[in-house]
Amino acid sequence: MIKGFKDFMMRGNVVELAVAVVMGAAVTALVGSFGEAFINPAIALMTGGEEAGGSFAVNGVEFPYGLFLNGIVVFVLTAAAVYFVVVVPFNRLRERMAAAPEEAEAEREEQLVLLEQIRDLLRERRL
Repeated sequence: MIKGFKDFMMRGNVVELAVAVVMGAAVTALVGSFGEAFINPAIALMTGGEEAGGSFAVNGVEFPYGLFLNGIVVFVLTAAAVYFVVVVPFNRLRERMAAAPEEAEAEREEQLVLLEQIRDLLRERRL
């Protein structure tokens, strides 16, 4: 039973998913704090200096559009960070790993050709 669990956990998809969830949560927290510390105040400065980061009211109902703009910026930054920190390096690693078996296969073919040549030479000497 433990061997089956170990095999399940060592599958590539489970490990990749776990790493993606952890990295996604960490990057989201980091970019969210960046948005709160820098983006929201910048939006507030550009839209009139209100505390909410820009809002307007209609019939006494406030619409804080600065929070929405902050959310858009945080989303774009999170997506870019995940792409450049996780996806690009993982794709490069996968390409390197895929190239290794191809090289091994080419080397194996060369060895087979050499072995066939040795076999043929040995046959000629016996005759």
